[in-house]
Amino acid sequence: MQQFEGTVVAGSSFEPVEGRVVVEDGRITAVERASVDASDIVVPAFVNAHTHLGDSVAKEAAVDLGLEAAVAPPDSLKHRRLAAADRDTLVTEMRRTLQFMEQTGTAACLDFRESGPAGARALRAAADGTSVTPFVFGSGPTSVLDVADGYGASGANDDDFETERAAARDAGVPFAIHAGEPDATDIHPALDLDPDLLVHMVHAEADHLERVADQDVPVAVCPRANQVLGVGRPPIRDLLDHTTVALGTDNVMLNPPSMFREMAVTAKAFDVTAREVLRMATAAGAEAVGLNCGVVEPGRDAALLVLDGESDNLAATADPIRAVVRRATPLDVKRVVLR
Repeated sequence: MQQFEGTVVAGSSFEPVEGRVVVEDGRITAVERASVDASDIVVPAFVNAHTHLGDSVAKEAAVDLGLEAAVAPPDSLKHRRLAAADRDTLVTEMRRTLQFMEQTGTAACLDFRESGPAGARALRAAADGTSVTPFVFGSGPTSVLDVADGYGASGANDDDFETERAAARDAGVPFAIHAGEPDATDIHPALDLDPDLLVHMVHAEADHLERVADQDVPVAVCPRANQVLGVGRPPIRDLLDHTTVALGTDNVMLNPPSMFREMAVTAKAFDVTAREVLRMATAAGAEAVGLNCGVVEPGRDAALLVLDGESDNLAATADPIRAVVRRATPLDVKRVVLR
């Protein structure tokens, strides 16, 4: 049995309470309110709702390039670098990124993995020996679903993806698709596929938002990547008013997969509360694909982030949730508990 004491951001309400979290055999068995001496802040470990870990072979390679030249299939700089990378290099660099994510408090990521079944297997190999769980959205032929956890489509303007959508439905796994990143033209076609997750939705308009609400489709947003690629700002407030919104870091090539950085940017640049942002960075991504983490409550997997409330950065904090979302950095991490 393990116990973690301090200010615990507990339950689906993300209420900060003084007390302890009790963990046994990789599960949270109790969250107890109690007077404790510890000044730590205990929150759910992060769930990064959108990554491209294959980009780990080409960090900062696309500086000053727009969306098409940087990442669009099949001829962008990203895809040329992926094609040129041998498997050992790809696995090694993805593993290094997963290790960074583990060190900085991420329990799981929802990864769009290029290169078909071979790409999905490479990510499985990269994750071996780390404690981060990649939920693999595979690409390419439908046979990728023999390896992956779901299907990840590039965008409805790239192909119709009807066959892939049907295969995912038959296999009982999620189908996710990019939509509304460069413009709005692919949003309605993406929604026509009845996806389980939409990514980006930068250019979502009122009619798109109504469909998202009607179809109850969660959305993963990636504000820093959108800024780097110059595609615009996602309407996060409007999206939150219509559906569940999760937070992702997108291409490793463009930004480090730091949820601390993503949260701080989101909290300071958009009309959202710190509590909403923390939920976006934890529970929302887990809910999108059915992971049993993202909330500190009994029965959940023990995926916890313990921050030092007495660090030089966090000492004398008036609001623990704002401190986690707007101020905390990897230097404040005291412990990452991943099952």
